[in-house]
Amino acid sequence: MTKKASQTIAGLAFLILNIGGVQAHESKAHYLANEGLMVEHGDTKILFDPLFRNDYGQYMLLPEELEEALFAGTAPFDGIDAVFVSHHHGDHFSPEDMVRLLKEQPDIRLYAPNQAVIAMRSESSSNDADIYERVTAVSLEYKDAPVTLNMEGLLIEAVRIPHSGWPTGRLDIENIVWRVTLNDDTTVLHMGDADPNDVHFSQDAQYWNRNNPHMAFPPYWFFSSASGREILNNRIKAKRNVGVHVPVTIPADPLLRPVELRGFDLFTSPGETRTISAEDY
Repeated sequence: MTKKASQTIAGLAFLILNIGGVQAHESKAHYLANEGLMVEHGDTKILFDPLFRNDYGQYMLLPEELEEALFAGTAPFDGIDAVFVSHHHGDHFSPEDMVRLLKEQPDIRLYAPNQAVIAMRSESSSNDADIYERVTAVSLEYKDAPVTLNMEGLLIEAVRIPHSGWPTGRLDIENIVWRVTLNDDTTVLHMGDADPNDVHFSQDAQYWNRNNPHMAFPPYWFFSSASGREILNNRIKAKRNVGVHVPVTIPADPLLRPVELRGFDLFTSPGETRTISAEDY
């Protein structure tokens, strides 16, 4: 074999390896509604806040066709590995629907704050007892250290950040911020209805520094708040942020939005996707 031929083969091998590396790193975020999301990386799929029934007159509800596909386990919701719930509020969580999902999809595991699991048990019968073998209830008080959990293909980290309205309202709500790494590769952050005050984040500075997400999903008010933007930029430091919990009154067209939201990426329409590409690593 000539030297030129050897160089050509080596070059092709390098190209193939690099193409494979890009494909291995690509993940996708699918928007459901409000703060409902699916993140997939290869064959691993996780959901955040997928089932809820209350729009409080201002948020998007899950479209019927997506709901039917979710319960049936049909594409794109085939092979869901885990579901994560941020908190027990009607625009994020429906206990009866979550019980139904776990019954109809026996391979799904659930991670949720203790308040949500207690509500599920109140909607369950004795025949549903086996589903709780796949349920992990997380009980965290404000200022508790973050916790780490593991399941095959997932590194799961959780910390309690107060619900928006702190320090005067909703202090009893167990709002969990989930940081999940899929297949030792893609890390995403779902914040629930976190309050945008740095006092909640500064106490765990090392935690935020050690695993910066490739994509974070903050509620939209983090973009319209100076302190929220500082948290995103200086604490969480995600490669990319996509806002959720967007009221239906905020247009999809950035030019028609309030000035403070025009420069940010927001999920506004069910079925939208964002690719977490190699460029985000």
